[in-house]
Amino acid sequence: MNWVLPVVLVSVLIVISLVLILVEKLLGGGGEKVITINDETKIPVKGDDTVLNTLSSEKIFIPSACGGKATCGLCKFKLVGGDGHLKPTEEPFISEEEREEGVRLSCQVKVKSDMKILLPKGLLNAKEYKTVVSYVKDLTYDIKLVRFKLIEPKEIDFKPGQYVQIQVPGIEVIRAYSIASDPKQKNEIELIIRLVPNGQATTFVHKAMEVGDKIIITGPYGDFFLREDSNKDMICIAGGSGKAPIRSILYALQAKGMHRKVKYFFGARSKKDLYYTEEFRALEKEFPNFEYIPALSEPLPEDEWDGDVGLITDVVDRHTKDLSDVEGYLCGSPGMIKACINVLKKHDMKDDNILFDNFS
Repeated sequence: MNWVLPVVLVSVLIVISLVLILVEKLLGGGGEKVITINDETKIPVKGDDTVLNTLSSEKIFIPSACGGKATCGLCKFKLVGGDGHLKPTEEPFISEEEREEGVRLSCQVKVKSDMKILLPKGLLNAKEYKTVVSYVKDLTYDIKLVRFKLIEPKEIDFKPGQYVQIQVPGIEVIRAYSIASDPKQKNEIELIIRLVPNGQATTFVHKAMEVGDKIIITGPYGDFFLREDSNKDMICIAGGSGKAPIRSILYALQAKGMHRKVKYFFGARSKKDLYYTEEFRALEKEFPNFEYIPALSEPLPEDEWDGDVGLITDVVDRHTKDLSDVEGYLCGSPGMIKACINVLKKHDMKDDNILFDNFS
């Protein structure tokens, strides 16, 4: 009789499994579902993967700097008619206003049934690009310029200030980096990448990446880009590798004759952290409307620095007055951006005129 109990247990487990499969099918799992995007595009899908992965498999790319681990909060979308019950992993990234609008993290929502979702139209233009590393240059001791030549598709259209994501080969790591190159140069892009201690992606770039490496890139992404239809004066503020999108923006302004007045504040610790100084000094000589203001927070004696000293926020504060009709373009760490916003608003800059991407 010793065999009876195991047989009964196995039978019970089989029945439970069958019931679970049936329930899943009744709830929509496993069968074909339809995702409707912006009331226009309909995508039939099978399985019950996350919205992020499901759309990626259909070549619709939602930015996710953390690769879908719910640590970056970038992969937001609006779920029309959703239940609104956020997972604990989503709550730190979704504001109360966003919750009421049905905003969710696409890496945390599974496709269990037919869904209606809303995505920014710009996201539908993002593509996957096969590239090859064509040039690598040290800009400082911990910042590199990397140029990627596009193989397929051969050209990319992006707005100056936007970013792309690179997939680190061999490991499931995706990271976002602002485009540093001239938007007119469509067959290649340049990224400025700073080495982050223990960062998997930046360690690969700084220690292992070589000319000739094949890299997958997706994009372009981001609502931080030059408002080309505006004639407002501009203040640009950056630090470290945050020079990348500002460089791209300046290329676009240069092509138009720098018709807008631009002050560019760049914060660094000491002189060894500065780069492209000659490039921007040359731009000053060419265009009287452009002013480059680098500042060092901790200049060394050997730097023999005679420029501005202090935190970049203090330098901006000293150099600015009324900003009520000025646009601000910011790129740096979240802490730096928050501090800069406070300074700009102190000088009456409007919220709608403060532009930045929050993927750092």
